[in-house]
This record gives sequence, C-alpha cells and structure tokens, in this order.
Amino acid sequence: MKKMVSVMLVLGFLMTGFAQKKKRRGDDGFSVDQKTELALKKMTLRLDLSERQQNKIRPLLAEQITKREEFRKNRKAKRKEAKKLSADERYERQMAHLDKKIAFKSSMKEILNSKQYERFEKMNGRRAHKMKRKMKMKKRKRHEEQMNAPERA
Repeated sequence: MKKMVSVMLVLGFLMTGFAQKKKRRGDDGFSVDQKTELALKKMTLRLDLSERQQNKIRPLLAEQITKREEFRKNRKAKRKEAKKLSADERYERQMAHLDKKIAFKSSMKEILNSKQYERFEKMNGRRAHKMKRKMKMKKRKRHEEQMNAPERA
C-alpha cells in the first residue's frame, strides 16, 4: 500500500512538471532599456569596463537588442505564413547578419583594450558553441517528433 501511494505521488509530481510550459528566452518581459542595462552590467563584470567604455557600449547594445526584437517579431509573423525563403533570400539575410556582426566587433575592438577584447572574443566563442549545441538538439528533437508522429491519411 505504501509503495502504491509513493508511486502515485511520484507520478503526480512528474505529470505536473510536464504540464508546465517552458519559458522562452526572449519572453522575459523586460523592456529594451532593461535588457540593455542587464547586458551592460554583465559585460562590465566580465570585462572590467570603465565608465567611459560603458557609455560607449550602451547605445551599441541598445541598437542590437532592438534589432533582435524586431527580427523575432518578423520571424514569428513569417512562420505563421509558412512560406519558405528562397536561396537568394536566405543568402541576403545571412550576409546582412554577418555584416552587422562584423560592424559590432569592429566597434567593440575600438572601445576595448587588447586584454578586454581577448576576453570578449572568448565569451562570444563560448556563447556561439552553446547556441550551436542547442540548435543541434532542437533539430534532433524535431526530427524524432516527426518520425514518431502518426501518418496522416
């Protein structure tokens, strides 16, 4: 009897855990200014930024965060349309993205000293590696869901 009660409790906890929705990274409810300040504080802690450097980096981060928010909204709208981009459109999008990354890196290189910039590069490398791993897992999960889904007639 005790085992059965304990099994029921465990199952109850598991079921409530699965029922809760995971909160997406972008859905934190912060404004652009709040996100900018948080990112700047984290960067200040990791790179030991001076006040002058913080004042130069703040608008760069605000612009980057604003553009990211716009991109997310546009992507959600386009996802509902279920229209795939052509190869040329994907190419243009990737080129624009890489151009923005290059511009941000060059402006950061102007603001930071060599030691700080080295740490900045290391931080971005780790972040990129994490994101690649996450995307790989997402792809694998999506593929498994498609393989396990019942066929439609």
